[in-house]
Amino acid sequence: MNELYKQIHIYLNMNEEIEFKEFDAYYKKVLEYFNSNADQFDEETLWRALFIAENVMSNADSRAKEEKGSAAKKYKKIAQRLSLWGQNFTGRLGELGYSQDQLNERFEEMFNDEV
Repeated sequence: MNELYKQIHIYLNMNEEIEFKEFDAYYKKVLEYFNSNADQFDEETLWRALFIAENVMSNADSRAKEEKGSAAKKYKKIAQRLSLWGQNFTGRLGELGYSQDQLNERFEEMFNDEV
């Protein structure tokens, strides 16, 4: 999880967008990790997973609106899949007692994490 978290911060701090091939490769690593490990995520890992899912989903959604044809469809599919994971992680953090305001506040703090 640490490597995926570090990588999302690198991407978020870049001035230019990465190409689809790199975006897709990162997404596939994230999805594989979530599929294999999400049931065992502790609280801190849930936060990091939510941060990754929300940022990749948001970026894929934006790209889907800008692209045409098959690329747009691929980005839309990525956004949909990670939206489900984001809902899962948000729900689990809610079960731990976090309110929506607390989720939003912590999420904003995570943008400033030194990784």
